[in-house]
Amino acid sequence: MEKIKAVYIHIPFCNSICSYCDFCKVVYNHDWITPYLEKLESEIDNSYMGEEIETLYIGGGTPSCLSNEELTKLFKILDKFKKSKTIEFTFECNLNDIEEEKFKFLYAHGVNRLSVGIESFDSEKLEFMKRESSFKDAKKKMALLRSIGFQNINIDLMYAIPGETVKTLKNDLKKFLKLKPEHISTYSLIIEKNTLVGLNKIKPIEEERDFKLYETICKKLKKKGYIHYEISNFAKKGYKSKHNLTYWNNEEYYGFGVGASGFVEAIRYENTKSLTEYLKGNTTSSKSLMSKVDNMENELILGLRKLEGINLEKFFDKFEENMQNIFPIKPLIKNGDLIYKDGYVYINPKKLYVMNEILLKLI
Repeated sequence: MEKIKAVYIHIPFCNSICSYCDFCKVVYNHDWITPYLEKLESEIDNSYMGEEIETLYIGGGTPSCLSNEELTKLFKILDKFKKSKTIEFTFECNLNDIEEEKFKFLYAHGVNRLSVGIESFDSEKLEFMKRESSFKDAKKKMALLRSIGFQNINIDLMYAIPGETVKTLKNDLKKFLKLKPEHISTYSLIIEKNTLVGLNKIKPIEEERDFKLYETICKKLKKKGYIHYEISNFAKKGYKSKHNLTYWNNEEYYGFGVGASGFVEAIRYENTKSLTEYLKGNTTSSKSLMSKVDNMENELILGLRKLEGINLEKFFDKFEENMQNIFPIKPLIKNGDLIYKDGYVYINPKKLYVMNEILLKLI
């Protein structure tokens, strides 16, 4: 069995809650931080088996809302991990938390990749999302991060907001590109029922316009030298997210913290989304042992998110099965949904947008 090389840690605290966010989060409260970090530490002590870790990802919530003192406590816990010399160590942050002392601390403690939640610079989109971002501020903060030494920065872009036009999106893309990030993650708005947007019964934009916006993003970023390597992710050469590739390659990983999920020794698990339960020590809410069939299906569903697709030889090495004998691949190659080339099967780039429909035909 392959060793686990990736760790995700969830910090659920935020200074404010965005209208669309369905992640496990609570408004920052200083009194909860120490008890939370204590439970996080004991979860790690109980589960981590001492492997050398190649990717470590601190997500949320908004990890950057922690004070310098709280971050010091968190990083003491992170010292428990045996880290590879070439580790990709990502930390999520918001623009308004970026200040010199805090980010010098992160850099000095091994963080070498940042993921900055900007989402948009358009005032109407920001109002809808209940967020704040100014381009002037972003330019200043990015310059600060570069001066500290950060050379691998992702920024998040949100699109398909009700009322959004191609022109609005192009303006956002233009500003995002001026910030020269190494990586851009794009998210089409999904309306989840337990969010402010969902409770207000907001309707998603029509599929045709959503597709047009997606197409605009793909064309523009490709033109600017970004590699479209996963359905929603674009990177400059050498800057694909190694951590996220762990998920898409269906490899095992640890997930620690409230609302985190993990995949360890063929068991997929989800932690409780209730902070109260987590603080009581009731960590895990569900566990499922993956059968060989489950695992092959996940390999297919996750692997086809990557534009390079799935390597048939690697699939065979992993499962001792020919993928084309398990799933109806050949008819979908015949009708143009899938393409087979150089030992890889991947979704026809022209049909990426209807990926879910293609997966339904396969499984």
